[in-house]
Amino acid sequence: MQFYLVSYLILFSLVSVLGCTNNKTTSGKLEDFGTVGDFSFLERNGEQISQDNLTGKVWLASFVFTRCTGPCPQVCATLARLQEKLKDVPDFRIVTFTVDPERDNPKELNLFAENFRADPKRWFFLTGKEESLYQLIKEKFHLAVGHNSPEQAKPGNEFIHSPRIVLIDKAGHIRGYFEGTPTTLEGTPVDKFEDKLKSLESIILKLALER
Repeated sequence: MQFYLVSYLILFSLVSVLGCTNNKTTSGKLEDFGTVGDFSFLERNGEQISQDNLTGKVWLASFVFTRCTGPCPQVCATLARLQEKLKDVPDFRIVTFTVDPERDNPKELNLFAENFRADPKRWFFLTGKEESLYQLIKEKFHLAVGHNSPEQAKPGNEFIHSPRIVLIDKAGHIRGYFEGTPTTLEGTPVDKFEDKLKSLESIILKLALER
């Protein structure tokens, strides 16, 4: 756990430097962390989902694996809450990328998604080649991902990955990073987590209304 935490803090230094705590500039506008760019991965229903499927949609990205005994279930529980809160927003989507594509095939992802009552039309679970997934996460989402060391890779803790939720606007630009769990990796409560979650809801609604 200690190695995981140290690696997490080091690899996430880029996001910290970007200052994504409140995701706003001094003028009150959302920051722009660049575009996600093109990608295409296999969805749990067997179809390919690409950036084109999300153009014109506001969406949240998350990064989990189905056998995770760490933050993944809580991240998905947070997303399930947002799915319910924003169920009447037609231009809203959630996209969850696996960091364990070797084992997380569409069948496994579908079983996992059912635990959170994920709407298959609005919440996508994607898998594909590890190299492509990791490249996207590192280079476009600017987040850490990788295999844990053999000493630390116990069942459920095989991967280093981010518990953060990433907000993307209709044009495919990353607009902010948000806490996906109410506690840190050390188990301490995240400051004003519920307030931040409500703020995220408001931001999504605002972006969804933009043309």
